[in-house]
Amino acid sequence: MNQRIINPLNPPSRAGNYEEYEFMKSDNNSSSLNIAGKIKDYLKLIKLSLSIMVVFSSVLAFLLVPGIEDRYVNPLRMTILLAIGGLLVTGSANAINQAVEKDTDAMMKRTSDRPVAAGRMSVTEAWVFAIVAGAVGIFILGYYFNWTAAALAAFSLFLYAFVYTPLKKVNAIAVLVGAFPGALPCLIGWAAGDESLGIGGWVLFGIQFLWQFPHFWAICWIAYKDYSTAGFKLLPSEKGPTKYTALQTVIYSLLLVPVGVVPYFIGMSGLVSLFIVAAANLFMVWQCIRLYREMEVKAARRVMFSSYIYLPVVLFALLGDKI
Repeated sequence: MNQRIINPLNPPSRAGNYEEYEFMKSDNNSSSLNIAGKIKDYLKLIKLSLSIMVVFSSVLAFLLVPGIEDRYVNPLRMTILLAIGGLLVTGSANAINQAVEKDTDAMMKRTSDRPVAAGRMSVTEAWVFAIVAGAVGIFILGYYFNWTAAALAAFSLFLYAFVYTPLKKVNAIAVLVGAFPGALPCLIGWAAGDESLGIGGWVLFGIQFLWQFPHFWAICWIAYKDYSTAGFKLLPSEKGPTKYTALQTVIYSLLLVPVGVVPYFIGMSGLVSLFIVAAANLFMVWQCIRLYREMEVKAARRVMFSSYIYLPVVLFALLGDKI
């Protein structure tokens, strides 16, 4: 049978073929929307903004390693490979988190549109992606860098996906447990560049470890109703946003002050970054004190946004003033 090929860019002029052309055009548009929708869902599955933040701290820690510029022939290529490997491992952990928490995600307004919770992606698809992404990411870190960095990444993935995630419904100690995989990217980045777990890596780990408490508790304060509806126990006080919870944010932000000056005293960075980091630490302390005094959501929101600013300011200051 002689079939006629219709070019969508040059539609037929005869009225008899117009409906056929419109059908083909609609079908092409639908396919494009499906592909775009699937890409958007995968970006939500890996929690892109969170993953970028994790990769950012890992890359900055890598660049802070003394002599990193001379260690690799092409430092830019290695930085990109580290970012890709880190993004895959982090995306894997986040995908497992969404596969496991699909029912609780569906209960909360802020997470109900996630692809697994909304039913746009099956649990099996999320698990397949997680396994493949995690394996490839760990391989990249091990093959191109060293297996110490790869082992740390695998341990971080395990802690986040299989310990922290189920523990969130059991006890608020989940936040302490989750702070370890949250801070390990700094140590992974340092190990990737230094091939050892040097003091510089541990200092960066300590800064990011302590930073997470006021940061995460501010988020939990704001989203307390959502979290409590889903059965998550993430605030220090079982009664929710209380003076005790606010006091904990003050304590951990105060602990950041002495840890933040250590890079200067071990020769990681200079005097300029010492003052910038000290000022950033005091700013965080002040915002947490305001939360304690005001006990309002808007004060918690100030702590949250301040914490988002704090980490890049501190890491860029250390990198810019690197000795």
